[in-house]
Amino acid sequence: MNSITPTSQTTEGKKVLLKDIASKWSKFSETEIAAMTSRDQLVTGVQSKYSLDAAQAGREVDGLLAGRAF
Repeated sequence: MNSITPTSQTTEGKKVLLKDIASKWSKFSETEIAAMTSRDQLVTGVQSKYSLDAAQAGREVDGLLAGRAF
């Protein structure tokens, strides 16, 4: 029997996602990444830090998320 609960899977998934964000967008501090709770916050941050328009930032974020929940 697998001892991994849905909660621990969610926690691990979030850790992987935050690591992926840090890898792709190095201008974010660890504190900024840890404080993010939604796709919209990430899009706004990417838009601001990388001087992208909202549509481009959204495409970049959607590409990284690739169906994963925040």
